[in-house]
Amino acid sequence: MAVTIAKPTSATFAAGCAAGFGAFFGLFIGTASGSGPLGVIAGAVLMFVLSFLAVQTMRGQEKTAKWAFLVLFTVAGALFSGIPGAVLGLLFGYFFGHVTFWLASGRYRTALPPYLTPGQVLWHYAFRTIVGAILVFLITPILVVIPLSFNAENFFTFTPAMLHFDPAGYSLKHYRDFFTSSDWQGALWNSVRIAPVATILAVGFGTLAAIGLSQPHVPFRQWIMAILISPMIVPLIISAAGMYFFYSRIGLQGTYWGVVLAHAALGIPFVIITVTATLVGFDRSLVRAAANMGANPVTTFFKVQMPLILPGVISGALFAFITSFDEVVVVLFVGSAGQKTLPWQMFTGLREQISPTILAVATILVAISILLLTTVELLRRRSEKLRGMSPS
Repeated sequence: MAVTIAKPTSATFAAGCAAGFGAFFGLFIGTASGSGPLGVIAGAVLMFVLSFLAVQTMRGQEKTAKWAFLVLFTVAGALFSGIPGAVLGLLFGYFFGHVTFWLASGRYRTALPPYLTPGQVLWHYAFRTIVGAILVFLITPILVVIPLSFNAENFFTFTPAMLHFDPAGYSLKHYRDFFTSSDWQGALWNSVRIAPVATILAVGFGTLAAIGLSQPHVPFRQWIMAILISPMIVPLIISAAGMYFFYSRIGLQGTYWGVVLAHAALGIPFVIITVTATLVGFDRSLVRAAANMGANPVTTFFKVQMPLILPGVISGALFAFITSFDEVVVVLFVGSAGQKTLPWQMFTGLREQISPTILAVATILVAISILLLTTVELLRRRSEKLRGMSPS
């Protein structure tokens, strides 16, 4: 690909783009202060003026200008909000100093093909900005929970001591409550007993279903697939109510195996989808070659198919485990007090006695989910390499 040489742009262009980012961040700051529209206007105007002056007067002194942004924003944040404001100002100063001169120097085009029109360049970065904004919108509620779980007080809000980064405002007391409470430990033990067994059942049935439905001679494959993945599509409350009436008729309602089978039914669609995706690149001539050499179907499955589809199987197992470990609606319908899982205990805590221990549990669950999803991504990359879809 041809290399695009960076060409300096006008100060007005760089300042206008910086003003857009200023309006975006000003919306959050203004909303937190009680006036969102005012924050948008103030952020846009402030960043336009600062960026325009910086580019006009310090275009050849980029490093000095970036340090000026850092110092200015850090001091302003400290004057308005103390240490938290200084930290936030430091981040804003680094961001706006970098973005302003990245735009003014024209470096934003060096990584793009030289034949792109201005409109295409605009859409290239606008699309990434929109995706980033959506990511921030989705992940912010999760990130707020994590520091609140270290609150030294029994509140669900940030205390003045926390906002001023006072060590006395932070504590591990809610985590100690979780690990020492018999109710919480009992709920955790129930989740640990239920989720792995449900995962094993989901993996077994889901893998067999995916392999069977991947055969071209199976009639009504698409209809059967639609039925099997319907638990992902049908509202959970409907599935839970249906399971309740069905299990109550056959004597499984309120039993351990009733909850396990219900969670397995919810996890099977994830296994089917991931294994089916892995089977798309599977070379079926390997199965025929194994059969020609005298291997029976069971040996062929474990020696030939399973090693190649294993990343998809493990990915489906992780999704099934997360689904079972985090599920609360179905277990409320088909479980009993003896099967009270961790999410059920959290739901009960929110409804009956609000305790910040719930935030500590939520943080632990978020950490577990991140760990499992990271494993899924690593397995996906390994699967691509095995199928020759990745060059490295």
